Amino acid sequence: VMENVMCAPMLVKGVSRRDAAGQAEQLLDRIGLAQRRNHYPFQLSGGQQQRVAIVRALAMQPKAMLFDEVTSALDPELVGEVLGLMAELANEGMTMLIVTHEIAFARDVSSRTLFFDRGVIAESGPSRDVLRNPQSERMRQFLSRVLHESY
Repeated sequence: VMENVMCAPMLVKGVSRRDAAGQAEQLLDRIGLAQRRNHYPFQLSGGQQQRVAIVRALAMQPKAMLFDEVTSALDPELVGEVLGLMAELANEGMTMLIVTHEIAFARDVSSRTLFFDRGVIAESGPSRDVLRNPQSERMRQFLSRVLHESY
């Protein structure tokens, strides 16, 4: 896990091994996985693997992060681990573009929502408006199915 997190900063940014190790330790400690630093990724749970992947990206100190259905392959019990980390990043001001079906999470964390239907933006706007008071019939149908609420 340590080598996995350290690799890109050293190869791409020329960060020294010592500095990369320090940063990796700090990031792994932040997400509660410092004790797994010497494990291979296959020895981690799916949620732990996803959090390490996020840390690997954070090690590059990005201005923005892109997430495409980051929880789709996880057991329902592990989804919270990953969404919790993403919520922390959002609270710290990290710009994120998130493709997700985790609508309750998007409603609580995001500032802007775009709803796509058949490859076209069907509705967009501030998340609090789009996800609490949808204007289009298609968006109301979608939300009633995924949130089991009437719109």
